[in-house]
Amino acid sequence: MTDILAAAAPLCVFVFLVSSMSEIGLGLRLQQVVAPLRDTRLVALALLANFIIAPLLALGIARLLRLDEPFAQGLLLLGLGAGAPFMPKIVGMAKGDVAVAVALLVMLMVGTIAFLPFVLPLLVPGAQVNPEEIVRLLLLLILLPLSVGLIMRARVPSFADRLAPVLGVVSIATLLAATVLIIALHWQSLQQVFGTGAIYAAALFSVLCALAGWLLGGRAAGQRMALGLGTGFRSFPAALIVSVQNFADPNVQVMVIVTTLTAIAVLQPAAWLLAKRGSAALGERDRA
Repeated sequence: MTDILAAAAPLCVFVFLVSSMSEIGLGLRLQQVVAPLRDTRLVALALLANFIIAPLLALGIARLLRLDEPFAQGLLLLGLGAGAPFMPKIVGMAKGDVAVAVALLVMLMVGTIAFLPFVLPLLVPGAQVNPEEIVRLLLLLILLPLSVGLIMRARVPSFADRLAPVLGVVSIATLLAATVLIIALHWQSLQQVFGTGAIYAAALFSVLCALAGWLLGGRAAGQRMALGLGTGFRSFPAALIVSVQNFADPNVQVMVIVTTLTAIAVLQPAAWLLAKRGSAALGERDRA
């Protein structure tokens, strides 16, 4: 059974990433993705939230809650790794600005590739990061399906309109399946986390990162949601790759998984509430 779960979980993650990024590309034009990156204020604040505030929060929370070193290292990896692949999907659920979310995702992924290998050895002596594996993963699972979707939207918009809802169903189903499979696969390790403070640290880190992004997101509600949720969710693939490459203690990987699952458990319901709140406000304006 363990072998089946070990094979099924990565497959579900792969299908989710490819289907969700393709769906997002099918609904956008290239100009919509590029335009937010011309906003120098947004770019600067996004970099501040993700590469200054988030790492400092990881370090501060680990010290405040006196986390064991492996858990602190796992939290730090997520603090240094920005650009969660499922960020645009969650922002879409919250009725936020998906184009801004995609633009930030691409920018933050590139930033992570440059930032993580440089900063991690300074904070964890002896750690070394090979960015090539991260680059290959992000190109294959993020940029390639997104680019294909954007091309199809530009060339065959009618087909893109028909395909996007199908991919939307696939992406939601595989995200749920991947979450359940990862929990089942690592259940024994996850049980050992209870009582260590790791879950409290993960929840506090996710909420404070999201709050930092929200406060820096400006006045536009859609942009604020994109930066808030985009900062709250961290780059799970990059952090997991680096944890496998550099840390022998499996609790480092467990902390990466725990924090990612905690972020989903806390921030995804928040995204649904934001969507309902936005719909209710729109309805009140229409009645007025």
